[in-house]
Amino acid sequence: MKTFRVLAVVLLALFLLAAPAMAQEKAAVQEHSALFTKHGSAGIGAGLIIIGAAFGFGRIGAAALESMARQPEVAKDVRGTMIVAAALLEGATFFALLICLLLAVV
Repeated sequence: MKTFRVLAVVLLALFLLAAPAMAQEKAAVQEHSALFTKHGSAGIGAGLIIIGAAFGFGRIGAAALESMARQPEVAKDVRGTMIVAAALLEGATFFALLICLLLAVV
């Protein structure tokens, strides 16, 4: 629960930093840093996607190992289910990365 609070604070800080950047005058906008370009935004998006996937994979592994430790006789079933869930998470991660990179190119 603490990690979600930290992530929420980081996202809130990013949103608050982006608001003044969008309120600048037209002449000042051309001198902005690379962070506020579409390529910089795509990089931030890709980083957030990878962080989210890492949390997801960690939770899948932790839950699977905990259930295998509690009931060793169902370890084979849990392992198969964990692989399917990890594959679905990996597919969603690759899709989100692809969308992020396509937005940077277009």
